[in-house]
Amino acid sequence: MESDSEMVAFPLLPTPIESNYRASTIPYRFPSDNPRKATPTEISWIDLFLNSIPSFKNRAESDTTVPDAPVRAEKFAKRYAEILEDLKKDPESHGGPPDCILLCRIREQILRELGFRDIFKKVKDDENAKAISLFPEVVRLSDAIEDEGKRIESLVRGIFAGNIFDLGSAQLAEVFSKDGMSFMASCQNLVTRPWVIDDLDNFQARWLKKPWKKAVIFVDNSGADIILGILPFAREMLRLGMQVVLAANELPSINDVTYTELAEILSKLKDENGQLMGVDSSNLLISNSGNDLPVIDLSRVSQEVAYLSTDADLVILEGMGRGIETNLYAQFKCDSLKIGMVKHPEVAQFLGGRLYDCVIKYNEVHS
Repeated sequence: MESDSEMVAFPLLPTPIESNYRASTIPYRFPSDNPRKATPTEISWIDLFLNSIPSFKNRAESDTTVPDAPVRAEKFAKRYAEILEDLKKDPESHGGPPDCILLCRIREQILRELGFRDIFKKVKDDENAKAISLFPEVVRLSDAIEDEGKRIESLVRGIFAGNIFDLGSAQLAEVFSKDGMSFMASCQNLVTRPWVIDDLDNFQARWLKKPWKKAVIFVDNSGADIILGILPFAREMLRLGMQVVLAANELPSINDVTYTELAEILSKLKDENGQLMGVDSSNLLISNSGNDLPVIDLSRVSQEVAYLSTDADLVILEGMGRGIETNLYAQFKCDSLKIGMVKHPEVAQFLGGRLYDCVIKYNEVHS
C-alpha cells in the first residue's frame, strides 16, 4: 500500500543498515524461542490488537463514504480476529513472526481491501478545527514565557499533552468519546518528573548552547498533537532561524495526520504574509514520509523525505508508534530526539514506567 515511487533508506541511519538498524523496539521473541510457538510477549501484543477491534469496527460502521459500511465493518472484525488467532497458533503464518509493524500492516490492509480508506476522517476534521481555534492562545502563552529554558520545557510538555489524542489506544478512544480532552488541563496533569526516560535537561542545555540548523520531525496524530504540540515547538525553532521539515504519512492510518491534511492545516494557520503568529514560515517544509502506518520503519521512506533530510542535524520521532514502539533505540548520524507518551500498558511494562508516563530520549552525536 506504500507509494508507487521507489522507497529508500533514511539517509541519516548509519550503514550498513542491516546490522545497524532494527525498527521494532520491543523484542517479541529471541533466537532461542521455538519458531512454531507464540511467545508470551507475542500473545500479549496480539491480545492488545484483538482488544482494539471493537473501536475500529465502530469507526468503520459509521463511515458514510463506504456503501454497506456495517456489513463490511463486520467482515473486517471477523477477518482481522481470525488472522490474529492464527498468529497465536502459528507465529510463522501471515508473514510472521509478528511485531507491531506487521500487526498494524495487516489491520490496515484488511480495512483498505474492504474499501475503508480513512475511517477516522470525521474525528480528525473535528479535532483539527477545534485545535486550530486554540492555536493562537497556546502560542501566546508560550511566547509570554521570557526564560528560554522554561519556554522549551513548556513546549515539550505541550507535545506530551497533544500526544494524548491517540485513538489507536483502546482506553483513550473510550475516554475521548465520552468527554473530549482539554489541552491546557493535559499540560498541567502530566505525570511528575523524572519521567520513565527523561533527557529533557540535556536536550534543553544543548538547545540553549547552540540551536541546530535543520530539524526533521516525523509527526504523529491530527488535532491537538500536531497543531498544539508540534507546531508551536516547530515555530520556536523557526523563530531561532532553523529550517524545519515536518514528515507526515502518505496514507491515512488511525487518527495520524497525513501529508495533505497537514498542508491544509498550515494554510489555515498562516496569515496572508505566510507567517505563523508573527514568525516567518518560509523555512518550514512539509514532506510525504511515504509511510502508511502508525509506526515507521526508517529503512523504507519516500525519496522526497530522504532528499530533504540529507543535511539535517536533528531528527525527531514523535509519538508512541514512531518514537517508542519503533525507533526508540535507533542510532542516527546526527543528534536525535524520541518523544512521546506511553499509552499502552505493555509499553509501560517493557520500559518499567507508568501508564501515561512520558519519554524524551535525546542522543547527541559529537562530530
